[in-house]
Amino acid sequence: MDQINTKHVTASSVDSQEDASGLQAHGTYQLIGDRSHQCDATASHSHGDTRAYVVCDGIGSSDEVRDWTRAAADQIARAAARHADAEAGLREVYDLYAHQPERQDVYARDYMPAACVVVAVTAPGKPLTVAWCGDSRAYVLTSDGALLRLTEDHNRRRVSQGSRNLVTSWLGATESDQERMDESGHPAIESVTQSLGGGRLLLASDGAYEPLEDSGRNLADYLTGSPEQAARDVADSAIAHTGAYADNATALVADLPTGSAVQA
Repeated sequence: MDQINTKHVTASSVDSQEDASGLQAHGTYQLIGDRSHQCDATASHSHGDTRAYVVCDGIGSSDEVRDWTRAAADQIARAAARHADAEAGLREVYDLYAHQPERQDVYARDYMPAACVVVAVTAPGKPLTVAWCGDSRAYVLTSDGALLRLTEDHNRRRVSQGSRNLVTSWLGATESDQERMDESGHPAIESVTQSLGGGRLLLASDGAYEPLEDSGRNLADYLTGSPEQAARDVADSAIAHTGAYADNATALVADLPTGSAVQA
């Protein structure tokens, strides 16, 4: 197979139609950038009329990290849909990995796969729930055109004005909420509940939002058209506006159900 410019190699997964249950359309799009592996992963899962959406940003570049991150994303989506709650689903899988015997070795776990995660859940008659560990983000473009950022990054810039590339929480860590709070000033997992009258959800890895943010661009400008087109525009534009080194760029866009009043 001929070598292709890795900045434009895609590993896209598209779901731009309503599924059999009539749930809202969503689309995902990924670019590998200059990394050796695509270690971002997306997943979605339905449980009745509840739907969960996940973006995982694997830490490192290897076959092992890629495969582990894909499996973890699927686990989280299934758990979150089953619980009909983003935080409950993420905590179930976080605890599963945190209690693995091999991760109890302080030296061995530094070489085991890990990932930043953001998960969102929609359920009939309930507000949107979002949970995260790490620096992947969730945004909502409201029906009146306002872009709301729902997450706060878990990295050194948040806690000490240090490097944004050093994350302070991740899937695969073993710290409890209190241990992480004592060390970094935030719990291992954070969550938010947001009632919205529809709108559009964006989940993005740092490789998707950072180049656009750094270059002064408005993410809302890319969230038009179909969900799949919007996800493609976010990832394509991120790579196009990256400097010397392009990270994996992944975006998941979903149309949110209507019917809820806006709640602060």
